[in-house]
Amino acid sequence: MSAAILIDGQPPLEEARALHASERGFHYGDGVFETALVRDERVRFLDDHLSRLAHGCKSLNIQAPRRAVLQADIARLSTGCAMGILKIIVSRGAGTRGYRPDAHAGEPTRFVAMYPALPRAPARPIRLRWCETRLSRNARLAGIKHLNRLEQVLAQAEWRDDRIAEGLMLDTEGELVSGTASNIFLLRDGMLATPDLRFCGVQGVMRAQVIRAAAGLGIAVVEEPLWPHDLEQASEVFVTNAVRGIRPVQALGNLRWSETTVACRLKKVLEC
Repeated sequence: MSAAILIDGQPPLEEARALHASERGFHYGDGVFETALVRDERVRFLDDHLSRLAHGCKSLNIQAPRRAVLQADIARLSTGCAMGILKIIVSRGAGTRGYRPDAHAGEPTRFVAMYPALPRAPARPIRLRWCETRLSRNARLAGIKHLNRLEQVLAQAEWRDDRIAEGLMLDTEGELVSGTASNIFLLRDGMLATPDLRFCGVQGVMRAQVIRAAAGLGIAVVEEPLWPHDLEQASEVFVTNAVRGIRPVQALGNLRWSETTVACRLKKVLEC
């Protein structure tokens, strides 16, 4: 899959802008990233993506690129793009060998890329599975979309069945966290519940949009610890992702759901 890429605002074919061999994002996953949907030259929920990127940089003590600089890179790649997937990566930059960041390191490195849009997925509800791979608890990194994604890589490698669209992940204590690349919501007694992500997981941009949109529709939402057995009590389940939007769930193992009313209402409001 080809992509248009800028590294610090320049195409990587220019030798001076090539990825440095000591880039910390490459060596240690020392950085953060964002993935967003582009429609008609506009990045959906761009402000939220850039705010989360800045928050992630602050949490890792990385100097975030100026928003105007990122917006210029994004505009350069999104011009003329009817549909695409934008990816932004901010790495701490090149440094000396070893885990400890160089106190005298230069500017962080920013990567901005535009990928072709994903094939349009069928509108029908999806099937999920449980993943054996668990997410490690680390409150310091909870909510951040950092570059260390090996747990998700291992989880998605667990199945090759095209009938399964996503896998659900628990943390090391057995708490429900999220999908491999999505957040999860379930409806119980007219109230939406989603994991609070206090120990691990990503505070998804679409997750935040859903919480705001639900409030506007008069649907109560609670962020709280959830466990596998909570799904057994749910009348409706859906997963969210900034690129794929809101996807109602029809099955997880032996569990089945036929209700999609809340998910469809939210999809209409958020146009996803």
